[in-house]
Amino acid sequence: MKKLFVLVLSLWIVSLFAACGKQSSFENDMEYVKNKGKLVVGITNFEPMDYKNDAGQWVGFDADMAKGFGEKLGVEIEFVEIGWDSKLMELEGKTIDCVWNGMTLNDETKKGMECSKPYCNNAQVVIVPMEKADQYQTVESLSGLTFAVESGSAGEKQLQSLNLNFISVKDQSDALMEVTSRTADAAVIDSLMAGAMVGEKTAYSNLTYTVSLNSEQYAVGLRKGSDLAKELNDFLDASYTDGTTMKIAEQYGVQAAVIEQ
Repeated sequence: MKKLFVLVLSLWIVSLFAACGKQSSFENDMEYVKNKGKLVVGITNFEPMDYKNDAGQWVGFDADMAKGFGEKLGVEIEFVEIGWDSKLMELEGKTIDCVWNGMTLNDETKKGMECSKPYCNNAQVVIVPMEKADQYQTVESLSGLTFAVESGSAGEKQLQSLNLNFISVKDQSDALMEVTSRTADAAVIDSLMAGAMVGEKTAYSNLTYTVSLNSEQYAVGLRKGSDLAKELNDFLDASYTDGTTMKIAEQYGVQAAVIEQ
């Protein structure tokens, strides 16, 4: 019995090293992605960038652009929901191949990832109930409020820098729900999401946005040193030049935020 156990263990170790050797045999990300035939894209539920339509399919400005990039590479696209504060770990562990979800380009993302060129302008904005909007028109007026904000997000960092009280939630949609249910006084989300989901004739018609806390830009995040970055930048250039980018942007109402390539 003992000999059988040793034999099984030895075979398992050999197979493990063989698998590791096979995985590490790829010289670069391009080869790795093309060999497996798919690009795994890390996202969150974030309308109008990445969200599910009535048919349960992932759509949005970022989702549709990612699908176009997949076509250029000749691979399928697989969308995987991730915890935003674990995006770097997911990339390094090869659970995903890129983060394409309205990711803010900043020193932290530049340090941990190979980032594409910026493709959209954005800002972090304060969301409050419509009837209270007049009370919160300046940063100074926000003191004493409890905010809901996506964990690990640019909005969370803004609240930390201002020493404002907040609770961290899974994603920006949850932050809006916290304000609607009055378990939080306000929320901080991306301005592009606010434009699509907050105000009259939207899913959150009882909410509005007031103070803009900063200005920022979106980029796609890849593994550090990834050769896919150049391919992606070339794709962004070509898509803007041939009008594809603006056509998709107009479909989701983000055309004013698109950065010329």
